[in-house]
Amino acid sequence: MMMAKTDTAQNPEANPLAEGPVLRQGRRADPLSGHEQPVAEAHVTQGESVSTTDVEQPSAVEVLGKQGEQDEQEWGPEADEVEAKTRQRRLRQLLRQCERVLLLDFNRLAMSDWPDNFSLAEARKHRDLWVFSALVAAVVFLSGLTGFVPAWLAGGGFGAFALIVLAGLPGIRRLYSHTPSHVDLLMRRQRLLREARKHVEYLESDTGLLWQCAAMADFNPALKTTRFSGLINLSERRALPAALTRREHFRLYLIYMLEAEKAYAQVESAYFKGHQSAIDEGWDSAVERTDNP
Repeated sequence: MMMAKTDTAQNPEANPLAEGPVLRQGRRADPLSGHEQPVAEAHVTQGESVSTTDVEQPSAVEVLGKQGEQDEQEWGPEADEVEAKTRQRRLRQLLRQCERVLLLDFNRLAMSDWPDNFSLAEARKHRDLWVFSALVAAVVFLSGLTGFVPAWLAGGGFGAFALIVLAGLPGIRRLYSHTPSHVDLLMRRQRLLREARKHVEYLESDTGLLWQCAAMADFNPALKTTRFSGLINLSERRALPAALTRREHFRLYLIYMLEAEKAYAQVESAYFKGHQSAIDEGWDSAVERTDNP
């Protein structure tokens, strides 16, 4: 017995519980005694639970983000319905304020029977010849009064002068020639300009149709062309019809109206597609048609 005690005292490794846990390089500490181990495990468990709680607790940003995603999922259909309603209202307003573009009279603004410059030059040449002949006959007649030419020649000059003047009168001229005179061509031009101006006044009304059609530029980029900017400004100031004085002005107005017709067709197509989509989705607020959008 003495020998066993001496060995144990000299070799502490023989009794691991005598001096508590012993740490050795390359291995964990020795287990504690039976009455200390549960306490240590309790501390470890408590520490782990605390640390786990600290790590897994979500931050305020994450909570708000998740709440926002939930709100977006809940309010997504309603937001789509509101957006569809707003779009349909805008399209309906464009259709209402630009519907007068469908009343465009192409022939009246195009002026297809406009007298060209060649016809006007020919008529001017015939007019000059008529005036020259009348002057020659008048000179011969006046020369006979002064005795410079014989009386019979002066009488012939007077007769020729009367015939030439009568032949130039519009009522008599139409009896032997269907070619319009220079005055007729000028009057036709003035009449066409006057009718085209009245048609533009009818289209523009008191609201300025061309200026309102500029809002459809998203459906037809051609309406944003800079050459139309002057017409748009005049239409906005309700001074467009009075500013159109030449055929080129009316043709430019006609080109803009044709482009506006294309944009109007695109707006109408988009409106009906949105209307059908709203019916398919069951969005009553986007389907209803109100007089005051």
